[in-house]
Amino acid sequence: MTGNKAVAYKGPGKVELIDIDYPTFELKDGPGVNPANVGRQVRHGAIIKTVATNICGSDQHMVRGRTTAPTDLVLGHEITGEVVEVGPDVEFIKVGDICSVPFNIACGRCRNCKERKTGICLNVNPDRPGSAYGYVDMGGWVGGQANYVLVPYADWNLLKFPDKDRALEKIMDLAMLSDIFPTGFHGAVTAGVGPGSTVYIAGAGPVGLAAATSAQLLGAAVVIVGDLNADRLAQARSFGCETVDLSKGGPAEQIEQLLGVPEVDCGVDAVGFEAKGHGVGAQEAPATVLNSLMEVTAAGGALGIPGLYVTGDPGGVDEAAQKGSLSLSLGTGWAKSLSFTTGQCPVMKYNRQLMMAILHDKVHIAKNVNAKAIALEDAPKGYAEFDAGAATKFVLNPNGYLS
Repeated sequence: MTGNKAVAYKGPGKVELIDIDYPTFELKDGPGVNPANVGRQVRHGAIIKTVATNICGSDQHMVRGRTTAPTDLVLGHEITGEVVEVGPDVEFIKVGDICSVPFNIACGRCRNCKERKTGICLNVNPDRPGSAYGYVDMGGWVGGQANYVLVPYADWNLLKFPDKDRALEKIMDLAMLSDIFPTGFHGAVTAGVGPGSTVYIAGAGPVGLAAATSAQLLGAAVVIVGDLNADRLAQARSFGCETVDLSKGGPAEQIEQLLGVPEVDCGVDAVGFEAKGHGVGAQEAPATVLNSLMEVTAAGGALGIPGLYVTGDPGGVDEAAQKGSLSLSLGTGWAKSLSFTTGQCPVMKYNRQLMMAILHDKVHIAKNVNAKAIALEDAPKGYAEFDAGAATKFVLNPNGYLS
C-alpha cells in the first residue's frame, strides 16, 4: 500500500508530520470524525495525489488552540491535486485529471447545493450545515495537508483544469482557487464592489490581499487595506493598494486623508474573531473590526465578512467571546441601513470564472499574496512563520509537483 504522510494538530502551538492511512472509499473513525459519519461509503469519491495544499489562517486559529480541535486532527482544506483513483459511482472525473478542490464539501443533491449555497450543504456534516476538510466540527473529513486525500462527490466537487500542461505552468495561481481567492472575491462581491467603488478591507493577510485583488478585478477605483503589520501592508502596496496603518489609530481619519471623506462605499472583514484593537500595542478586541467597518462604510453600503467567527473559542478574552458573542454596535448598522453577509464562501459559485481569469492572465493572485512553496516536512516552520506575521502564503508541496 502507498504510504501517506500528513500534517496533524498536536496541541496549542504545535503541528507534526505523522503517518496516516492511505485513503479508501469509506469514511473511517478518527480525530474529529462525527460518529454518524463513521462507515459512510464514498463510492462517489476520488483519491487525489496532492499537487499543492496551502496553510490557511483558519488552520492557524486551530493551531493556536483557539478552537475545540482534537489532537491528531489532520489539517488542510486548501487542496489542488491529481486524480489517482475514482470510486465506482464516478462518471466524469478521470484518473490523471488535475483539479482544484473547493474547501467546502458539498453533496450537489440537497436544497442548498441546488441553490448554489455549497458552503452550507445539508448532507455532509451531521452536526450542522456546511463541511470542510481537516476542520473542527466539520464532519471529520480528513484534511489535505498530506500526500493523498479522499474527495467525496467527485463529479460535483472537483474543478477540472482544461489543460494539464498549462495548469502546471500556472499552478501557484490555480492553487489559490480552493479557498482564499474565491473567499476574497466573495467578500468583495457581497460588499457590493463594482466599477468606481471605494473599498476598505480590514486585514492584510492572504484573504485580505485576495479580497483586495478581487476588488481591483471588479473595477474598484480605490482599494484601501488596513492592518497592524508593516510587512503585510507593504505587500498590499506592491500591487497598487492604498494602506492604513492601524498601529497609528483607527481607519476613519486615515481614510479621510486618502479620499477626502472618512467613508468608503464598501467594507470587507478579512480578520475574524482574533481581531485586535487599534494603536501601538493593541490587544485582542474581537468586535473592533466589525464596529470600525460599520463606522467607515457609507449609509446604504454593505459589509462582506469572510473573516472566520466561531461559537467555541477557549482562548476568548472573556466568557462572551468564548461563545462567539461580541459587543457589536448593531444600532450603527441599523441606522445606516448597512447590509451584512457572513459565512463560508460558496467556492463553486466563483471558482470556474476565477480559473479562467488566471489562465488568460487577467490576474496574478499568487504574486499578490506572495505565495511560497515549501516541503511538507517544513510545515511546522511554515506555521510558525505565518503565526509570527510573515507576509507570505505558504504552499505545501507534498509530492514534488512545485518548483
